[in-house]
Amino acid sequence: MENSALVRKLGAFVALSGAELSVLEMLHKRRRVFVAGRDLVHQGQPEHAAYILASGWACSYKILQNGQRQIVDFQIPGDFLGLRSLLLHVSDHSIEPVTDIEVTEVLSSDLLDAFARTHRLGAAVLWAASRDEAMVVEHLVDVGRRNAAERMAHFLLELGARLSLVGLGSRAGYACPLTQYHLGDALGLSAVHVNRVLRQLREAGMVTFRDGHVAFHTYDRLADYADFDPTYLDQVGPILG
Repeated sequence: MENSALVRKLGAFVALSGAELSVLEMLHKRRRVFVAGRDLVHQGQPEHAAYILASGWACSYKILQNGQRQIVDFQIPGDFLGLRSLLLHVSDHSIEPVTDIEVTEVLSSDLLDAFARTHRLGAAVLWAASRDEAMVVEHLVDVGRRNAAERMAHFLLELGARLSLVGLGSRAGYACPLTQYHLGDALGLSAVHVNRVLRQLREAGMVTFRDGHVAFHTYDRLADYADFDPTYLDQVGPILG
């Protein structure tokens, strides 16, 4: 448990004690597996559980009336799935596994019990939820104000920073199972445009996304190009000792 992705993520905010690790362990009682491409939560679904993603990737999305899909965010190991909807009792979006995933099912009673046992753990989960909200704000800036290449660069850098936090990435790159259709639905681009933008960034010598792997060639130059400032991800080490 000490090396789980969730512990790594929350440990960026709180230096977790042995007692707090034990409470987290109690949240991991109900393990479930879902296959890629089959929703585990549907938009409008009432009274469902939340999940902690242990392995694999998922995405949160909404379907428009014309059938188009807007991916709101991607979830990686250590992330909560459907936490907001658990508190609101009805899901305002759907969640689909991008790959086969393993999750821990978490009921509202589980969370309330955990927070009653340790308030610092509640603060850490609040930090994680606030961080996710900050990412959504940044995604709005992506779609509204950055051109397609800047948008793509910023997105790949953000994913890299998130994966690095849980030990799955570095400034050199990371494994990434996303398709060009996933990228297009997240960034508001067609698959053809995604292909063109990735080629542009590759030919500029900054980043290559090929065969399920993102490779950063000139990380600092790419960050300057995308105006990527990771402070909104709040990755500055434990705040609460």
